[in-house]
Amino acid sequence: MTEATCKRELELEIPAENVTKATEKVARDLARVARVPGFRPGKAPVTLIRRRFAEDIQGEVVQSLVPEYLEKALGEKNLTPVTRPEVDKVDFKEGEPLRFRAVFEVLPEFDLGDYKNLTVNIDAVEAGDAQVDKTIEEMRERAATFVPVEGRPAKDGDYVLIKLSGMPVGGGEPVQADNILCHIGAEETLESFTENLRGASPGDTKKFRSQYPDDYPDQKLAGKAYDYSVEVQGIKEKKLPELNDEFAKDAAGEKGGFSTIAEMRQLITKDLESAKEDQQQSQAREKILEALVKQHDFPVPEALVEHQMDVRLERTVRTLAAQGVDPRAVNVDWVALRKRQQDRAVDDVKAELLIDRIAEAEKIDVTDEEVEKQIEALAERSGESATALRARLTKQGALDRMKSKLRSDKTIDWLYRNTRIETTAKSEK
Repeated sequence: MTEATCKRELELEIPAENVTKATEKVARDLARVARVPGFRPGKAPVTLIRRRFAEDIQGEVVQSLVPEYLEKALGEKNLTPVTRPEVDKVDFKEGEPLRFRAVFEVLPEFDLGDYKNLTVNIDAVEAGDAQVDKTIEEMRERAATFVPVEGRPAKDGDYVLIKLSGMPVGGGEPVQADNILCHIGAEETLESFTENLRGASPGDTKKFRSQYPDDYPDQKLAGKAYDYSVEVQGIKEKKLPELNDEFAKDAAGEKGGFSTIAEMRQLITKDLESAKEDQQQSQAREKILEALVKQHDFPVPEALVEHQMDVRLERTVRTLAAQGVDPRAVNVDWVALRKRQQDRAVDDVKAELLIDRIAEAEKIDVTDEEVEKQIEALAERSGESATALRARLTKQGALDRMKSKLRSDKTIDWLYRNTRIETTAKSEK
C-alpha cells in the first residue's frame, strides 16, 4: 500500500474449521449429482468424490467463502471499494486456513479547503458591432462559391484544383487523390505545395518533395516525406456573396425572420445578447472547478480516471458521428488520443469528489419533485411518457446517475452564487 495512491491491500485468512465445513458441504452436494463410473448416480463415496473433483470443490469453496469474509473485513475496517476487489494469492491447503489477498481502491481522504470565499476571473463576452460583423462574415464564408479563373496563373489566395500521386521516401504505400482544392499561401497548406503551385497554370505537372511535420493531424503522413507528381486541373477563386438585402433573404431561408441587412443585424445582436450571460456563467463555472482542483492536492482512484478517459473518448466519437463523420474511417491513433486525456480526466475526477464533499458539507440534496421535473422535461424532448421513461431509467440503473448529476449541478450553482466573479475585457491584439 502506498499513501500517495488510493490502492489498498488486505491479507486475510479464513479459519481452518470454516474451510473444512464448507469443503464437506460442497463435497456432499456434489456427491448427490456426480456421475462416477462404477457407481449409480448419487451413490459414489464422498471420499472418492473429494479426490476425483478436488479442484472443482476447492473452486466452489473459494467462491462461497471469500466474498463473505472479504465483505466482513471491509466492514470492520470501514473501507468502501470504488471497484470490485481483485482477489489473488489464494493459498488453499486441506486442514489449514484459507489465505488470500484482496486488492482494491478506495475514495481518498482529504480536508476541504476554503470553498466559500473563492474569486475567479473571466473574460468578458462581447456582443457589440464587432461581434455582429464577425458573425455576418462567417455566414458569408459559409455561403461562398468557387468560380473558375482563366487567363492567368495561380497566385496566393487562389484554390488550385489538383490530382496528385505520391510515393513515400524510402518505400511504402503510395498516396493518390483527385479533385483536391489546394489553398495557395494559406497557413494550413504545406509550404512545398504553395511554392510549387504558385504561378502554375491548368495542364501543368509539378514534381516535388514534401516533408510533413511530426505533429501533422493525419497520422498516416505525420513525420514522413513524400515525392509528389501533381497535375493542375484548374484554378478557382473564392467569391463571397455581396453584403446586401438579397444576401439577408438567402441567409434567412425558408424560416424567414428578416429580409434586410438591418433586420439581420438586429436579430444577430439579440441572439448574441441572449447567449452572452450563458457563456459567461459557463466560463465562471469552469473557472470555479479549476480553482477548487488547484487548491486541493490528493490522490484519485485509477479506476475512476480510466473511466473518465473512456467518457472523454466516447464524447469525441459522438461529436464526430454528429458531424456525419464515421469515426472508423478517421485516421486517428485512438490509443494515443485516449492517453492524452489522462491529465484532464484526473482533474475531472477530483472535481467530482470535491463537489460531492461540498454537497455533504452544505447539506445539498435533490428532492423527489426536482427528479420528477427532470424526467418530465426529458420525456417531453424524447416523445416518451414520463411513466415509461422513469421505468426505463430505473431498469437501466440510470435514475441514480440522474440524481447524482442534479445534485452536482445544484452544488455548482451554489458555488457560483457564493463566488466573487470578476470580469476582464479581452485585450485587442
